[in-house]
Amino acid sequence: MLEIKATASTVEFRGYASAFGPPPDQVGDQVAKGAFARSLAAGLPEMRREHRGIVGEFKAAVEDDLGLRVEGMVTDPATVADVRAGKLDGLSIGFITTKASRGADGVRTLEDVELKEISLVRRPAKSSARVLSVKGEDMENLETKDAPPADETADVAKEVKSALAGIEAKVGDIGKTVTGLSDRLGKVEVTLKRPGAAGAGNGETETKALEKKAFERFLRTGTEGMDQVERKALRIGDDEQAGYLAPPEFVSEIDKNLTLFSPIRSVATVRNTSRSEVNTLRRTSPATAVWTGEDDDRTETTVKYGQQSFPVRELATFVDVSLSLLEDAAVDVAAELASEFAEAFGVAEGTAFVNGDGVLCPLGFMNNTELSYTPGGDASNVIAGGLIDIFHAVKPAYRQSGVWVMNSTTLGKVRKLQDPSTGTYLLMTSGIGNAPVTSLLGRPVIEAPDMPDVSGNAFPIAFGDFGIGFRIYDRIALSIVRDDFTQRTKGRVRFHGRRRLAAGVRRPEAVRKLKIATS
Repeated sequence: MLEIKATASTVEFRGYASAFGPPPDQVGDQVAKGAFARSLAAGLPEMRREHRGIVGEFKAAVEDDLGLRVEGMVTDPATVADVRAGKLDGLSIGFITTKASRGADGVRTLEDVELKEISLVRRPAKSSARVLSVKGEDMENLETKDAPPADETADVAKEVKSALAGIEAKVGDIGKTVTGLSDRLGKVEVTLKRPGAAGAGNGETETKALEKKAFERFLRTGTEGMDQVERKALRIGDDEQAGYLAPPEFVSEIDKNLTLFSPIRSVATVRNTSRSEVNTLRRTSPATAVWTGEDDDRTETTVKYGQQSFPVRELATFVDVSLSLLEDAAVDVAAELASEFAEAFGVAEGTAFVNGDGVLCPLGFMNNTELSYTPGGDASNVIAGGLIDIFHAVKPAYRQSGVWVMNSTTLGKVRKLQDPSTGTYLLMTSGIGNAPVTSLLGRPVIEAPDMPDVSGNAFPIAFGDFGIGFRIYDRIALSIVRDDFTQRTKGRVRFHGRRRLAAGVRRPEAVRKLKIATS
C-alpha cells in the first residue's frame, strides 16, 4: 500500500536494509541483532544506487526485532522515477566487518560491522531486504482521481475476500509440502556433515572462492561488469576512495614476493593492527633480587616501563594494464598485478626498514639512535676479529636466534675472511645452484641491498635477533582502485594500489651494528 505525502521531485520510502538471523543471504552471511548499534551511534550511512553514486539521504536508521529499519528520501531524478516504477525495490548494505564468527555449516554471522552505505538495488542479496512503502505527490493523484464508486468498492471487497480464502487453502497445502521437504533436507544435511562426506565443511571454501572470483572480475571489468552478489563479495577499504581490499589468496602471494625485495620482513615479527598508531610498552628498568636474612628488611625494587609509538604510514603506487591484456582470458591478470605490486612495495619497504628517516615512512633500524655498535678493529676494512667481537657483544638470549644483515658487496668481502689459526673460511656456504644456505659463525646471513658498503666509519653489518628487535604492523595489506578513465585514450586501465603499515625497532638491545673503525 502506498503512503501519500506532497512532494514534487522527491520520493520517500521505508524498508529493511538488513534482516537479522537466518536464513543467510546469497553469499552465506547472516546478521546478528546489535551488529549495527555501534556504527549507527556515530551517524547515518550514505544512500547510494547499486553501491555507486549518492542519490539521496537517510532520515532514520534503527534496529528493531526484525532487522535494520530505515527511512530515507531519494532526490536523484532518475532514481526517483525507478523507485516509483518499482524497478528499485531492494536494499543492500556496504560495510566493513569488525567482528564475525563462522559456524560449522559455513555460515558467517556478522556480530559488529561499520556501516558505510545502504544502496537501492534491483536484486538484494537477501530477499527480505526490501522497500516496504513509498510516498510521492504524483502517486497521490494517480491513486485518488480514478477511485471507483462506493458500491463498486464493496463488490470488489467481496471478490477479494473470496480470492483470499482460496489462496489460504492453497497456502495450507503448500505448507504441508514444505514441512515434508524440510524433514528430508534435514536428513540430507545430517548425512553431508558426517566426516568424509562429500561437501562437508565447504561453506567457508565456497565463500573464499566467491571472493576470489569477484576480485578477479573486478580487475578485468570493474564493478560495472559485476552482478549484485559479486559486488557484495568485495570488501571495501577504509573510505569510499580507498578501493577494494584484495582477498587473502592475492595478499599472501604478494607477501611471498615481498620478502624477495624486503628481506627484513622475512626475519622480523609481523603482526596486524586496526589502528592508525601502534602504542606498546617497553620495560626500561627490570626488577632485581638480593640475598637477605630471615628477619632482614627486603630491598624495594621498581619495574619501570616506557611507551613506544609506531605511526602507521602509507605506501602507494599504480600499474597501467592494457585493455587487450584484461580482455585476454589466457592471461592471469591477478598474478601479474600481484607481481608488480609486490616488487614496488617490497623495494620501498626494504629501504625504509633499513634506512627510513621516520618522515612519512617508518624509522629504519640503521637510523635508530638506541642501537649500540661494536668497532670492527680496522679503519677501512672488515676483519675476522671484528665479526667475532660483535657476535659476542650481543646477549646470549638474542645471539641464539641472531641473523647477520649485510649487502652483497660486503658479503663478498666476508667470504674471503679466514680463521688465522686454521685457515678455514669463517663463512660457510652449502646448497644447490643459486640458492645457497649461508652461515657466519653458525648464524644465517640475510642480504639486504640497502645496507651501506664497507668504508671508514660506516656501519655495513648488523647482527642480532630481528624477530624480537624489529616489529612490522600491517594495517591494510592491499587496497586497489581501478581507474578506467585517465589512461583510456591510450587503451589502458590504471590500477592504484596502497598499503598501510607501521614498523620500527621494538627492543634495541637485541640488534647491534658493526662500525668500520678501531674504536
